[in-house]
Amino acid sequence: MGKMLGLVMTGGGARGAYQAGVLKRIGEIKRVQKNGNPFPIIGGASAGAINGSALAAGSDDFSSVTKTLARLWSSLRPSDVFRCDGFSQARNSLTWIMDLSFGGILGGGNAHSLLDATPLRGYLSKNLPFDRIDANIKKGYLYVLAISATNYASGKSYLFLHGKKGHPMWNRSRRVTLATKVTVEHICASAAIPFVFQPVRLQTARGTAFFGDGCARLQQPLSPIIRLGAERILAIGVRGDNLEHQEEGADERIPSLAQVMGVLFDVMFLDHLTTDIEHLERLNQLLRDGHITESGMEGCEKMRPLQSLLITPSVDLSHLAEEHRGDLPYLIQYFVNSLGRDAASCADLMSYLLFSSKYTSALIDIGYNDASERIDEIETVLYSDETSN
Repeated sequence: MGKMLGLVMTGGGARGAYQAGVLKRIGEIKRVQKNGNPFPIIGGASAGAINGSALAAGSDDFSSVTKTLARLWSSLRPSDVFRCDGFSQARNSLTWIMDLSFGGILGGGNAHSLLDATPLRGYLSKNLPFDRIDANIKKGYLYVLAISATNYASGKSYLFLHGKKGHPMWNRSRRVTLATKVTVEHICASAAIPFVFQPVRLQTARGTAFFGDGCARLQQPLSPIIRLGAERILAIGVRGDNLEHQEEGADERIPSLAQVMGVLFDVMFLDHLTTDIEHLERLNQLLRDGHITESGMEGCEKMRPLQSLLITPSVDLSHLAEEHRGDLPYLIQYFVNSLGRDAASCADLMSYLLFSSKYTSALIDIGYNDASERIDEIETVLYSDETSN
């Protein structure tokens, strides 16, 4: 086996549609259509876990599954992800009011999330054939699928590995790896955005616990893929570099709750991937300059130069969300607006919750076009191992 290629996709709620657009364009590459799945190692967290599991389930026909994935995202409705009916929203709001107002007297802890993401489980079960992941591994179309989730009891990051027998396993102080068959429950757990979607209960070899979004503790998203043996990495982010930063001093007002939540989500979902890529590039440069040897220091893991490419949006997705905010159900709009003073302060938060077809279709188009602009770079990463032989 040559140098294995790993795919890394982190989270971002509705922003995951951007990744589907990039993947659709990759699926149209002639060599991909001829040779099949180019990613033997697939790692995903949050929305990236949904996309990663879809690719794993369809890795026997990669080009086809990328089209299917884009179609699913482009036809998505808010009701496919969370309950939008008035009764559910009113009941959830009342629970929060009771906890915040009378929890100290009556007993709190009844409010678990801002939205009820129960419909997502049914939608994924209906559209993603998880049972095919195991079959594709046995047939050699896939080496390993790695899904990250956060254990709310221990605070540790769990990595669920569904792969070929004998794949690497490791544990660290804040990281637990478990070999298991990935199911819809693992994906829902990985995609459970903190505060927004309720935690998901999982039964593991270590016992039963509630899990949430995989990005919450995933500070080094490239690490699992590298440990699994990838020596070439394609990462698809959902935040454009230097596109979403307001000038300091531009707004002297106290930030709204929606604005603070948006920034926190940016840090959790978006910043770690870019930082990890930058760290990898620095290590590669040190290796090339001879400041670090590939054998590494005594007692440490062997270090090797790794080829990587990061694809990120060419437009500001927060501004795009601001344009599409009217696509959300009225009660959800009302709720989000109540957390922010104006549309701009809600834009970041809205960009994660806009599970509407108009917005997701726009993200798919952007991802597709961004990948087209960099298709030569993508092909180089995908097939550099073949051209070097």
